[in-house]
Amino acid sequence: MRRRSSEEKPLCLGVVGPLPPPAGGMATQTRQLVNLLREEQLNVFLVQTNRPYRPKFVEKLRGVRALFRLVPYLWSVWKLAGQVDVIHLMANSGWSWQLFSAPVVWLGYLRKTPVIVNYRGGEAEKYFKQSFDHVKPTLNRASRIVVPSDYLKNIFADFGIDTTVIPNIINLQRFSPIQAVDDGELDAERPFRLIITRNLEPIYGIRMAIEAVALARRQIPKIQLSIAGSGPQKTELEQLVKDLALEDCVKFTGRLDAKKIVDFYHAADVMVNPTTVDNMPNSVLESLACGVPVITTNVGGIPYIVEHGSTALMVPSGDAAAMAEEIVRLSREEALRSTLINNGLEAVRPYAWPEVKQQWLAMYDLVRSGA
Repeated sequence: MRRRSSEEKPLCLGVVGPLPPPAGGMATQTRQLVNLLREEQLNVFLVQTNRPYRPKFVEKLRGVRALFRLVPYLWSVWKLAGQVDVIHLMANSGWSWQLFSAPVVWLGYLRKTPVIVNYRGGEAEKYFKQSFDHVKPTLNRASRIVVPSDYLKNIFADFGIDTTVIPNIINLQRFSPIQAVDDGELDAERPFRLIITRNLEPIYGIRMAIEAVALARRQIPKIQLSIAGSGPQKTELEQLVKDLALEDCVKFTGRLDAKKIVDFYHAADVMVNPTTVDNMPNSVLESLACGVPVITTNVGGIPYIVEHGSTALMVPSGDAAAMAEEIVRLSREEALRSTLINNGLEAVRPYAWPEVKQQWLAMYDLVRSGA
């Protein structure tokens, strides 16, 4: 990191991104980053992309409600660009990019304030194939482009864009094993407990996981699955549970708050991640940090963060039979559980704040210096 002279003023940072609710990956990362940087005594100013509508009744007025959010948002970004040294922009694909990300880069450019695009869209490849001619001019105006995984770095490289990898932040003080973990032994007298921590949306493949539980139940009579999340598929998935006669072993807990989600991990024997699209799912990393073995699909950036048989078990997307097979395997093989638990705890160390903090501070310093 470049050393600041004694006369140089402290960094003043602007962060633009969403906040919970909903408690999605990017919103959680935004809140966590802002709080941790402020704890480091940095001057951090936040502009929220999903700020509640004001007045509240506007939320029901489709067609005009976007203006009530977008106009104040753009004004806030314009003011932010005039008061900070660097803007850290949390960016995603699709309409989110066009409405909330691209304007930040151009307003920063107009006000001569450098913008770091922290791109986090799991569907980046699909979006770029459709719209890269419109996205590229904005990317070219960014001071730096940062992505959280080698998966996204490779996608950007395919389109001729250089990026820097700085991983997601996992709070290893909060997400940690409930007790020392040195073996994978299970109590045969209690249920075998699976969890899912994803929204109830088609892209997260929860239907496949429920079907896998129905198959695995033939060999694990005491299997249980708890699904923490909310979303448009709730009614459909509840009906599937009834159709498969799984009402006694599949439960929907709804969305859990920050304290309850840690307890949720601690009560689990396995976390299953049946998603069809993903970049760097926090739920996988949080599970590993809590000492919970993971069975996940091998889509998107997931193979970049876990290794099959070492830190997780991976199956093809949509393959309920393969997931059921790994669930049964993990219920029986204590040595495998022990390997996944201990290797997983080691694998999440690079995501701890002391490690990630140094990378971000170096990036801010680099951009601020104009290098």
